[in-house]
Amino acid sequence: MTAQSIDRAPSFATWIAFCALCVGMFMAVLDVQVVVASLPTIGAALTIAPEKLSWIQTGYLIAEVVAIPLTGLLTRALGLRRLAVLSMAAFVVASIGCACSTTFVSLLFWRLLQGLAGGLLIPQVFAAGFVLFPGRGQALATTIAGVLAVLAPTVGPFVGGWITDSYTWPWLFLINIAPGAAAIAAASRFLAPEPAEPALLRQLDLTGICLMVAALACLEIALKEAPQTGWRSPFVMGLIVVTIGAGTLFVHRTWRAHHPIVDLRALVDAKFAFGCVLSFILGVGLYGSIYLMPLFLAFVRHHSAFEIGQTMMVMGAAQLIMAPVAVLAERHISARLLTVAGFALFALGLAASAFQTRTTDFDEMLVPQIIRGSAIMFCLLPPIRLALGHLAPEAVPNASGLFNVLRNLGGAIGLALIDTVLYGRTPEIAQRFGEALARGDVATAQRIGLPLERFLAHVPGTPVDPLVLAYVEAAVRRQAMVEAVNEAWLMLALLSLAGTLAVLCPRPAKPQA
Repeated sequence: MTAQSIDRAPSFATWIAFCALCVGMFMAVLDVQVVVASLPTIGAALTIAPEKLSWIQTGYLIAEVVAIPLTGLLTRALGLRRLAVLSMAAFVVASIGCACSTTFVSLLFWRLLQGLAGGLLIPQVFAAGFVLFPGRGQALATTIAGVLAVLAPTVGPFVGGWITDSYTWPWLFLINIAPGAAAIAAASRFLAPEPAEPALLRQLDLTGICLMVAALACLEIALKEAPQTGWRSPFVMGLIVVTIGAGTLFVHRTWRAHHPIVDLRALVDAKFAFGCVLSFILGVGLYGSIYLMPLFLAFVRHHSAFEIGQTMMVMGAAQLIMAPVAVLAERHISARLLTVAGFALFALGLAASAFQTRTTDFDEMLVPQIIRGSAIMFCLLPPIRLALGHLAPEAVPNASGLFNVLRNLGGAIGLALIDTVLYGRTPEIAQRFGEALARGDVATAQRIGLPLERFLAHVPGTPVDPLVLAYVEAAVRRQAMVEAVNEAWLMLALLSLAGTLAVLCPRPAKPQA
């Protein structure tokens, strides 16, 4: 490439092609969050048990974890244009499948396919920023991609809630058809064809992919089934054995492979490994907090999808406002110091939500959301510099993919851990409340919101009116869920605090030359 070609301004066709890829990435990132506010509505429409709702998110995240590391190999094998068109087409088809689903199984299947296609779309934009803009325009292109990557999850819950309330939940997925078709047409027309190397597809380690999927799937199912069947049940124990076995074989195979799916050898670098741990912790807290809020607002406060989206918009708005501040601060302040501040602030925002009551609503959720939204960019950008800033340029693409994969993996495992807390602890707390009420404990009656005059007027041992009994049982379940949700918030806060303490620990001194 000559100096003249580097200095030449990008053509209009180049910008159109790049915008097409940005549309694909925006759809992929948006669809992670667009269903968040509508999860209870989707569950009611398809008769999905509350403890299975997180699979709609978890399935998408796991599929992305599998797809993101394959993007580099598939780009070389098929060429950027062919891969972009195929992945966008697959995403649109999967979106139509999600919209037409009538059962939980069919929705999960199409959601997995959507996640696979989305996982291929996201890295393509940042790769295109360097391929299509070797000189002038590169900074603007990467800035546009970064803003869209932040904007999509910010508006996702609000847009999803509005669509569900104004139309029906299938439109959460049908909105992808028109922009997806336009992006496919633009990419086909304006992306320059590249020489493909289909022979590289023979390097695809299908055995390694199967081992990775088996380990992740069994781990997720074990975490979700343990609260119902017990950790010592044969089913859960079998899943744990498969998880350990498949995971061990995957690591062994990947470590020794000449063309691994994910180059785990990058984790030998202590700084990069530490950055990946922080990325994993951020994934747990970020996706976990976005999952907990709609569950509380729907099942405790009985809000509609649009009302949930309006409430959740606060955190996204704070994140968007703080993005330029974080970029500016990162240029002048130590990455380690910013990371400590970010994770400490994020832990504070998570802990502030661990004291919710049955009457908690928008006003009480406002400050914790602002704190969390303000902290997210400081938990994301400085750790990237800590993890990747010292690596050789040729090592950055693989390391960047692994860094992002671990954030998604943290999110998937975080959702499973939250379900373990929610659906394991809620029955136990409800039973404790029931036993206290049977003893005539006034404090418990006040805690769950029972009218004291009726509670005190009841004579122990006498029959209870069925309507009154139903009211009491509903109040007990609601308060039990409130307290289980608070425990889940506290778990997320402690994990984030662990990230803060890990950054504060002194690094081993480097040996003298």
